[in-house]
Amino acid sequence: MFKNQKLSMIMALLFVLIAADDVVAQKKVQEFTVTKVIPHSAEKVWHVVGVDYGAVANSHPKIISSDYVEGTLKAGEGAERVCYFNDKKTRLLKERMISYDPDNMTFINQVFHADKFPVDPAYTRGIYKIEPIDENSCRFIFKMEYRTKPAFMGAFAKGKFKRLIRDYAISIEHHVATGEKVTKDNFRKVKKLYKARQKNKKD
Repeated sequence: MFKNQKLSMIMALLFVLIAADDVVAQKKVQEFTVTKVIPHSAEKVWHVVGVDYGAVANSHPKIISSDYVEGTLKAGEGAERVCYFNDKKTRLLKERMISYDPDNMTFINQVFHADKFPVDPAYTRGIYKIEPIDENSCRFIFKMEYRTKPAFMGAFAKGKFKRLIRDYAISIEHHVATGEKVTKDNFRKVKKLYKARQKNKKD
């Protein structure tokens, strides 16, 4: 009888430890990196991504409109922007540059207001980097670190977030090349043209 009770206690303790480990794993910060070679100079791409920080809607297919938060005049450490994801401006993100290094074409972008989006602002940020390859090409590197709410959704959200950033990179390339604003309405055409160019390169 005593042995059975002792075994039950050990099993219960083991279960608690496993459950605790699972909670820690679920709450960990997720991360991924998307890299894309863009056939334009690093300076041109940096101008769209970094210098025009408040105008991200011009090169992002999911953002309807964007602007600097009142009090911010230009990109730089502490600059804040708001990104609207619908016409009514009821779905939005607010972000802040917590570091800005134009000489090395990199900055860190921290979410500080997530509205209805299922991410924890305290643990969600993007690290942008533009690396020159030659005079007419560069490498766009975006590392995202995030935690979802609820936390266990983090691993499931990774694929969706990756696709979003890959589409963003394609949109940057299009906007730099044409000056055209990329929207949710014209992005299908933009992506189709991009795929056609990629196919022609292979052929």
